[in-house]
Amino acid sequence: MPQFAVHRNPNRATKAAIPLLLDVQSNLLEELDTRVVVPLYRSASLKGGAIKILTPAFEVDGKMYIAVTPQLAGVPRKALGAQVADLSERRYDIIAALDLLVTGI
Repeated sequence: MPQFAVHRNPNRATKAAIPLLLDVQSNLLEELDTRVVVPLYRSASLKGGAIKILTPAFEVDGKMYIAVTPQLAGVPRKALGAQVADLSERRYDIIAALDLLVTGI
């Protein structure tokens, strides 16, 4: 599973609120049974101000989504649905959000 791939969220309990998951785990850790993901919410579903560096916006299939980096989570590999996009061209924005969450800078 490539880093920065976007997957459908097949979990019935959460997919309405979180339709997509962004895989941020390094490809060097391919042997692990888990992946670290950031949930992608539809931008229209989030109200209020956002810290733009911490919660970058991405377009996937013509719709806007917000990466809610503070909700970073480890999930079983089998909990990821089909890959629907690749956000590797937005690597800088994704890493900046992770850096802000983890280091504060």
